[in-house]
Amino acid sequence: MGRIRVLVVEDSLMFRELLVKNLNEHPEIEVVATAKDAFEARDAIIEYKPDVMTLDIEMPKMSGLDFLKKLMPQYPMPVVMISALSDKVFDAMQAGAVDFVEKPTTSSREEIQEFIQVHLPEKIMIASKAKLPHLKNPLSKRIITDEDREKILPKKKLSSKDDLIIAIGASTGGTEATTHLLQGFDKDVPGIVIVQHMPKGFTQMYANRLNQICRIDVKEAKAGDIVMPGTAYIAPGGDSHMELVKVNGTYQISIKKAPKVNGHCPSVEVLFRSVAKAAKDKAIGIILTGMGGDGAEGLLEMRKAGARTIGQDEKSCVVYGMPKVAYEIGAVEYQETIMDISKKTYQLLHKM
Repeated sequence: MGRIRVLVVEDSLMFRELLVKNLNEHPEIEVVATAKDAFEARDAIIEYKPDVMTLDIEMPKMSGLDFLKKLMPQYPMPVVMISALSDKVFDAMQAGAVDFVEKPTTSSREEIQEFIQVHLPEKIMIASKAKLPHLKNPLSKRIITDEDREKILPKKKLSSKDDLIIAIGASTGGTEATTHLLQGFDKDVPGIVIVQHMPKGFTQMYANRLNQICRIDVKEAKAGDIVMPGTAYIAPGGDSHMELVKVNGTYQISIKKAPKVNGHCPSVEVLFRSVAKAAKDKAIGIILTGMGGDGAEGLLEMRKAGARTIGQDEKSCVVYGMPKVAYEIGAVEYQETIMDISKKTYQLLHKM
């Protein structure tokens, strides 16, 4: 198998050359073309047919986001967005980008090297393996309407059970999958704890975005938060893990700085293991699209503790990695398309 053919779209000549030099030194990546704007990129795509495109969000003549929206319906391909701290990345995910990576905001040599030699190559390699089902069946081209929700939500409301908890883990493709899943819940749902692999700062913007379009409340988790029904808590990105703890019969959020687990911080593994310990058979664990195996062993611990578990199926995953590993080790009780997971969750909750 040959190297991954990459088109680099970046308006800064210096940064573009830096990307090309370092990416070409990677044994599995080859930069076949570059472009300084959307118009050059369009021509390069036609001529070189790259496997993956890296795309800067802020560009002259036409923004990367506008170009992505025009490109995907005509020429669907894996795209990794490069962005400063901006919620526009979530518009890009909605438009069909596979993932994003945060552009260095300082002149720190170490930070720039880590971005170019570690973070960006990892995203490119993951994107090269991604499917693009969300282009054929977009999840978030529009907000789920009340009419849509009536088809998802059960006719019978859940009775209040403060001892129940839902735990969700996701990575590549997870921003859209989690959005769709949460939009299928009503305020009667138990408290929800979520780890979505994402850099620091973006999780706050993601939580704010979800809070505006979901019936439930969504917030970035803080240490000491008491988990309330009808509320989802997203682990903050950065250098800390999120755990669920039970204090005097009440679920609370614990956030502690610690080394990466399975290459991630926060880690789904850490969250799921804590839920297995704190909630036992009062929990539902859900593992969504993502590369690797983060969360699989933790989900297995949840299932062994009596929790009900759901994995996103291969067909609806952008990257069938985390759910696949979890399924293969026996951690997944039910496999469901992302369109049906909220419905299955309600079915299980009614039996608990």
